[in-house]
Amino acid sequence: MTGDEPKTSQAEKGRRFRALHEREGSFIIPNPYDVGTARLLEQLGFEALATTSSGYAFVLGRRDGELTREQAIEGVRLIAAAVNVPVSADLENGFGDAPETAAETIQMAAAAGAAGGSIEDSTQRNDDPIYDVEFAAERVRAAADAARELRFPFTLTARAENFLYGKRDLAGTIRRLQAYQEAGADVLYAPGLTTKEEIASVVRSVDRPVNVLVGLKGMSLTLSDLAGLGVRRVSVGGGLSRAALAAFLHAAREMKESGTFAWADQAVASLSELTAGFDRT
Repeated sequence: MTGDEPKTSQAEKGRRFRALHEREGSFIIPNPYDVGTARLLEQLGFEALATTSSGYAFVLGRRDGELTREQAIEGVRLIAAAVNVPVSADLENGFGDAPETAAETIQMAAAAGAAGGSIEDSTQRNDDPIYDVEFAAERVRAAADAARELRFPFTLTARAENFLYGKRDLAGTIRRLQAYQEAGADVLYAPGLTTKEEIASVVRSVDRPVNVLVGLKGMSLTLSDLAGLGVRRVSVGGGLSRAALAAFLHAAREMKESGTFAWADQAVASLSELTAGFDRT
């Protein structure tokens, strides 16, 4: 957000975000992990952003899944206030089992400035990592009802986490997404799909916009490939955070192990180059 741009209202952000899902083709919704990276992505011309639980957790020195609801919502608030484009909130599983908790989390994300948000069906428990599909659908329905009560269009994404937990059951994942569709989700998302066949099967099986996660090992599909499959939205999760940390670790290891500084040749010349477009007000 630059100093000479008027601030966009949350209602307008909500309308813009919904419209992105209704137009033809695919769009990329990258995932910043703090205010600075959010502003950089906005300057590059991305039309919407999404928070990342893993990236923001690392910023706070925590593991993914260890954020409290208050910490996650504060991250949403900071990023949403810093940019003029819509922000969708990674709300993990809503930070509690009960459908009422998922609904409350949606309301909190909206109050923090989000134009949308996602609720996943992961329990965050290693012994039983995925909610029963009927109960998971109840949670999505409660979240959808809360979203509909807002005074602006809030785009709810429902996530089926099977593939991320080693349950590579495509038919079961599709059944889950169909249940979440019926429960009122606006966008459907099954992170971990990597092949054209898997993605095409999901897109054919539902009648809502589908989000696909890229930046995974073994995932070589381009935006053009995904658009051809009917994918509407493409996100990177914690991928940008991991890419930045890879460069950081490469530089740190070079210094520690070799006592050299060749990494500086690849660094951005100065912070002023990065922050030239930041709001000075």
